[in-house]
Amino acid sequence: MILVSEALNHIFTLANRLEAETVPLAHAAGRVLANDVSARVTQPPFSSSAMDGYAVINAQAKAGMTLKVVGESAAGDRFNGRVNGGEAVRIFTGAPVPEGADCILIQEDAIREGETITVRKNRDTKTYIRPAGGDFRKGDVISAPRKLSASDIALMASMNIAEVTVTRKPVVALIANGNELVMPGETPRPDQIVCSNNFGLKALLEEHGAEVRMLPIARDTVESLTHVMDLSSGADLVVTIGGASVGDHDLVHKVAVDRGMELDFYKVAMQPGKPLMAGSMNGTPLVGLPGNPVSSMVCGHIFLRPMLNAMLGFPSAPLPREIGLLARDVRQNGGREHYMRAKTELTVRGVEITPFERQDSSLLTILGQSDALLVRPPNGGPLRKGASVEFVRIS
Repeated sequence: MILVSEALNHIFTLANRLEAETVPLAHAAGRVLANDVSARVTQPPFSSSAMDGYAVINAQAKAGMTLKVVGESAAGDRFNGRVNGGEAVRIFTGAPVPEGADCILIQEDAIREGETITVRKNRDTKTYIRPAGGDFRKGDVISAPRKLSASDIALMASMNIAEVTVTRKPVVALIANGNELVMPGETPRPDQIVCSNNFGLKALLEEHGAEVRMLPIARDTVESLTHVMDLSSGADLVVTIGGASVGDHDLVHKVAVDRGMELDFYKVAMQPGKPLMAGSMNGTPLVGLPGNPVSSMVCGHIFLRPMLNAMLGFPSAPLPREIGLLARDVRQNGGREHYMRAKTELTVRGVEITPFERQDSSLLTILGQSDALLVRPPNGGPLRKGASVEFVRIS
């Protein structure tokens, strides 16, 4: 049995960065940028007006002064002349500021009569001009790796970038194992349960950048498990759920070894999630998760998310830990690192975290109410309310 940190190091040795591909910008949201990109234009490309009003020479726009309106500048239809002394150009938000003007007199501060305006008393003296390049300039860089958000997509579109190079999505083959399992919508026998782990893990892995192939449930026979594993051919990662323990019906290890798996480790000193294994099966990483629903999901966060990150080009690192204040007392921890399901709340004291009383690894209702995993070190002593603790966010 090895430590979580040791298990992660083994996981990272299995996680090779995947190759890149070029996709249209419209299809890049949520993908991981593989190469730096540079702006192809300057934004704004010209000094532009931040308000509707009149482009004027600031020094001549004094209260009571009358200026002649000599033209108009609108977005996409600029005024091509120059603003001289005693002149003004009607201008709209986003339009280019004419040469010679250094201020926008907002329309609320101008009295328009025919082709002249008179400046009101106590006018707003802000210039309301957005300088050329005030947002970004041609050549400015967005650095990789980076998971592209909606804001990133908008920024790259304004940079006149039509295509981006992203890391290919890892293809994950997901195999649930067990005679007791039926799919949602089916009617289980009295000795069966509805399969949930594969659906939860599929959602988790897809949320974090994978393309998931959910394979048929493998039954507790060598033949069935071998057949389903054969269907995983071509995947970048094979994840099995259940059957990785040492019971008479736990066949994943045997079948994987028969198919050429070299085992890196088996069993991790963590709770929940002890019966975890990982290795390489003919060059393809395989991670065997425990079958308990919460155990498999916790291991999905602690091991599979960092593994996906490494495959997508991010540094090989565990999920970041934050510091919170205990909202209630907790008992002494046992000999394994404990990932307690917990709820966080932002208060005037900072982030307060409340671990749930019930921590059984079969309780999906508790996991569903949790947004964090409170991390207790092995053999950690009892803690009082208000103590500082580490936690990992899971939502």
